[in-house]
Amino acid sequence: MAQVNFKEGRELDAIVLGRAGVDLYAREANTDIADISGFDKYVGGSAANIAVAINRLGGSVGFIGAVADDAFGRYVQGYMEQQGINLDGMMVDNSGSRTSVAFTEMKASDCDVLIYRNNASDLTLKTEQIKPTYLQKSKTLIVTGTALSASPSREATLLAMQHARRVGTVVVLDVDYRPKTWRTDVDASIYYGIAANLSDIVIGNREEFDMMETVIAPGNQNDDETADRFLKGQTKIVIIKAGELGSRVYCKDGHQFEQGIYKVKAKKPFGSGDSFAGALIWTLTHGGSLEQAVSNGSAAAAINVSGTSCTEAMPSREELETFITKFEQAER
Repeated sequence: MAQVNFKEGRELDAIVLGRAGVDLYAREANTDIADISGFDKYVGGSAANIAVAINRLGGSVGFIGAVADDAFGRYVQGYMEQQGINLDGMMVDNSGSRTSVAFTEMKASDCDVLIYRNNASDLTLKTEQIKPTYLQKSKTLIVTGTALSASPSREATLLAMQHARRVGTVVVLDVDYRPKTWRTDVDASIYYGIAANLSDIVIGNREEFDMMETVIAPGNQNDDETADRFLKGQTKIVIIKAGELGSRVYCKDGHQFEQGIYKVKAKKPFGSGDSFAGALIWTLTHGGSLEQAVSNGSAAAAINVSGTSCTEAMPSREELETFITKFEQAER
């Protein structure tokens, strides 16, 4: 692909950096948390979800992050190892931190998600854990933005991005903005701005780009102006997602296009962005065009929201191809 160049002959298609935790999903659909009888346990967290998404499609994936030295941390590691994800970059923190846990309702809209992140283990990631030799094994480094929200994870994340650029690894920023993990949008915009300028590809929704433009272009809602602003630095591709309106893709060379959604009956609103990013990067690292990658990402997102979990609802390559074929046949 002309926009970004992936190094051939590398052991891993991607290394994902960020949050791996536990998701507890409501067993009953369309039920308030107060009335739910129980929850089903899965591995979750944006970075872990993306890693599983790429792995499920047949890609080779590594991970950089931290979990607690407790039963949940061991559960997360065990699941990811069983999936075949390389955990050479995973740290076990024994300082008393806790692996992140999310409780969710199972609703297509107005879905309540309660995330417990007091002294979260993934934010204990340290600079000394970042190894250039590990990053050099991968075609891409995918950073999920929550890792920027606190020290020492913030410094470790920026260091990983700098090392990745130095060793020729393509850097992808999935904005993954969680307002409650930041003091203000101004604070967040400063660090996201630094991270975006270290990235070859930036993926976010309109609200996330609004946050990143808090200082430099407050009130801007124009996607064209946003893309132009972010493409002035190192970034070569900007993808702005707009939910049911699909997504807009902008390239540094002036090429741009839009991608619609694959309409399905959604069971939940979360997981779609992680599935999108995973299918996008898997396609690009396996020789697909940017248009194919964004289309596959949109299809994977649709498959995920029609499932009842995040990690276990990530499609295989066969499931993705079958879904797209059936959808295209139904549209004719």
